Amino acid sequence: GYLWHADTGCVFNSSDLNDIEYFEIYNYNKLKLFRFSSTLDKYVGYTEFGIKQATAFNNDKDIIADARARKEYICLNNIKLDYESALTKS
Repeated sequence: GYLWHADTGCVFNSSDLNDIEYFEIYNYNKLKLFRFSSTLDKYVGYTEFGIKQATAFNNDKDIIADARARKEYICLNNIKLDYESALTKS
């Protein structure tokens, strides 16, 4: 069969929203097609299909707004807990 897979994550050095990078990576059968990076604030394609998807997503203001909102919803809420937890254990 075929496998569609998406990874999301947050890279951070502090709990400040400006220091957090949120990313989404979309793969098909272990091949990276395209990704969103909050640092670039856009989707980037890696294959012919991925470039088409990234272009379509970048031209849709609602999709970009949703990705930006996920940075705050997913990263900021969880990183505050993780960051505080790490500081109390170091």
